[in-house]
Amino acid sequence: MPSRRRFLRVTSLATAGFALAPLAACSGETAPPAAPAPSPAPARAGALMTRTIPSTGDTVPAIGAGTSGSYEVALDSPDFTRLQETVRVFFDGGATLFDTSPNYTNADEVLGALLAAGGWRDRCFLATKIAADDRAAMEAQWAESRRRLQTDHVELLQVHNLRALDIAWPYAQQLKEARATKYIGLTHYLESGHAPLVAAMRALRPDFVQVNYSVNAPQAARTVLPVAQELGIAVLVNRAFDDGKLFARVGDAALPGWAADVGVTSWSQLFLKFAISHPAVTAVIPATGRPDRQADQLRAGTGPLLSEAQQAELVARFA
Repeated sequence: MPSRRRFLRVTSLATAGFALAPLAACSGETAPPAAPAPSPAPARAGALMTRTIPSTGDTVPAIGAGTSGSYEVALDSPDFTRLQETVRVFFDGGATLFDTSPNYTNADEVLGALLAAGGWRDRCFLATKIAADDRAAMEAQWAESRRRLQTDHVELLQVHNLRALDIAWPYAQQLKEARATKYIGLTHYLESGHAPLVAAMRALRPDFVQVNYSVNAPQAARTVLPVAQELGIAVLVNRAFDDGKLFARVGDAALPGWAADVGVTSWSQLFLKFAISHPAVTAVIPATGRPDRQADQLRAGTGPLLSEAQQAELVARFA
């Protein structure tokens, strides 16, 4: 159990470093013995690989989904109708993990309506966030999140971008003790957030962390991911497409010659497979509102992973 002094030290660091950080999108002590890295469960051909959550031994499919942007649509719009098919493809393909946030405009309401209409809630590993600055606002936000998501609990509750961590973390712990959430975690989406995130990981020992990691922003492999392996913390990867910028960079370029050897037929699949090929990564959470793209993304969770040499080749290409 971390001491109050350690807790205050790390939360002060997070507050000082990120008081002015955007809120959208996304210690020197001796470490304990390294925990085994999450690894893919054996899967039949075409089945989504799963990863183990270190704190419980439960498993979750390695391809999940986010809601930022893609799920911020009107409930009576053609976009919502298309999302109904997208979510069906997601669950029929064996995926379960959705990551959302109360500050993605109406995404929570849309996701809640989709899960309720399709009868998917019991199959969903639902992750959301605390994103407020004081306890009263957090309590009100949590109540509103449950209303919008049409649920009385979530599987994972995360402190968004380390925001008001000294207040949010004790509240998240209380909700876990009350069984309103099974897991609690911390998130960030910028390289500049890695150092405070690592400090918080060491001090607080969350079940999960969420961090940006992609072929053109691989810094987490040197900072957050080794510590997650060391401490036995599950990892969700955000911004695997660098907010879509990677697609503009590749254009119509051909895939690497070895892509077929790892079952990859699109750049989307390759970027996602890069993320889940790191042994610390539990799942990657791209957002899409299109059924065809959802099906394409799910294919990244099948077949062989990338070798270290293949990963290094991609990092060098997009440096």
